[in-house]
Amino acid sequence: MTAKTYLRPTAFVDAPFGHDGKVARLVGGLLWFASVERIGPEGTELIPVEGIESRLSEAEQAVWTNLTTPRAPLKLGERVIRLDQPQIAGIVNVTPDSFSEGGLLEDPLAAIAAGHQMAAAGAALIDVGGESTRPGAQPVWEGDEIQRVEPIIRALAAAGTAVSLDTRKAAVMEAGLAAGAAMINDVSALTFDPRATEVVARAACPVVLMHHQGPPETMQDNPRYSRPVLLEIYDWLEARIEAAAAAGIARERIIVDPGFGFGKNVQHNLALMNGLALLHGLGCPIMLGASRKRTIGALSNEAPADQRLGGSIALALKGSDQGAQLLRVHDVPETVQALRVWRGLRDAALSGT
Repeated sequence: MTAKTYLRPTAFVDAPFGHDGKVARLVGGLLWFASVERIGPEGTELIPVEGIESRLSEAEQAVWTNLTTPRAPLKLGERVIRLDQPQIAGIVNVTPDSFSEGGLLEDPLAAIAAGHQMAAAGAALIDVGGESTRPGAQPVWEGDEIQRVEPIIRALAAAGTAVSLDTRKAAVMEAGLAAGAAMINDVSALTFDPRATEVVARAACPVVLMHHQGPPETMQDNPRYSRPVLLEIYDWLEARIEAAAAAGIARERIIVDPGFGFGKNVQHNLALMNGLALLHGLGCPIMLGASRKRTIGALSNEAPADQRLGGSIALALKGSDQGAQLLRVHDVPETVQALRVWRGLRDAALSGT
């Protein structure tokens, strides 16, 4: 049996001009790369893009196709979200114990207003959640969760906003989809509730499968990985994609999230960010949720959650530089501005100016 290898795009260039046949476009986005790092049991090897297909095994050819095939736009109800550039998902946590908002959006009117403001500021979609999954958080009864999220989803969807529902529970998914949510974001990757996969498959809506290690109550107690963290995340997500597809969820509707901060210490999170482009080999769009996370505080004198804007933007731009298509953030206007500057730099490089 041939040992498994992984391909990570690297050696990014500003523009493809003058490099015919020597660079490849990453998943139809705004980035071009000149080499891939082949990671295998024998170590790592840099392979130039030029002539690469003759050097790849059959299994690696499939991964190469994933790395170079454009991602289809997301269809969220009447809204279409292009994935050829980074897009913002604004976070609205309707919980009393959110690690970031601390209950500020528990009032429905405040949550609805926040969602409208994020959409007006440039968020492509709003991700609404009614159960905190911060480290140490306790589960919430599904009835309470539905009561929290349903009016927010209904109001935002009625205004024409694309809404994603952040939940692990099938009953909450059903209620949220009925209220107007057009995408499910499941931090358990459809492993928490046995009915969740069936609900998503029947709804034929996009779904985010997020990597995690353990439940929120204990995931940060002492996270450990027996192999490089990025490779374990890759294999775990690959298995979840296969399970979802086997259950009737179309692959083009699956988004993956590496689960920054979910069962990972600071070093795990930094390794994940440095190698994020590897995950494009899975063939799905990538959502990155690193906004205001604990790692930022650990690297900045224990700054509290509401003082982590600079670190959040740094991680958002790092994700953009590796082709992440969806950035899940709390600070929408500031991140949109950062992305506009990032896009301006890309446009200037691609116009030759």
